[in-house]
Amino acid sequence: MNSNQVQAPGLDTEAGVFEEVLDMLEGLLGGYAFDRAEITMDTELSNDLDLESFDLVTLGGLLSARFGERVNFAEFLAEIDLERVIRLTVGDVVGRVTSRLSDPEEC
Repeated sequence: MNSNQVQAPGLDTEAGVFEEVLDMLEGLLGGYAFDRAEITMDTELSNDLDLESFDLVTLGGLLSARFGERVNFAEFLAEIDLERVIRLTVGDVVGRVTSRLSDPEEC
């Protein structure tokens, strides 16, 4: 973790990461048609939130800035097929972050 990344309490939990990802998505969407109460782990980034490929690139940058390079969202996207990318959920993003943060080999 570099000096720009602050490890807040709870960020190593799924709930904490979920809240951080919601903040990022809200920023990406600029508040446009974004109701935090309606977003779940099953919400699809493309189909439900209308995120485009460039939004995923931006989200990857935000994740790296917040959680460090070990999250490597671009690598994650490259490892899955296109259909899976299209159906990517908030839970998939949260799962990637929490698994990489909890992996002792990635520290």
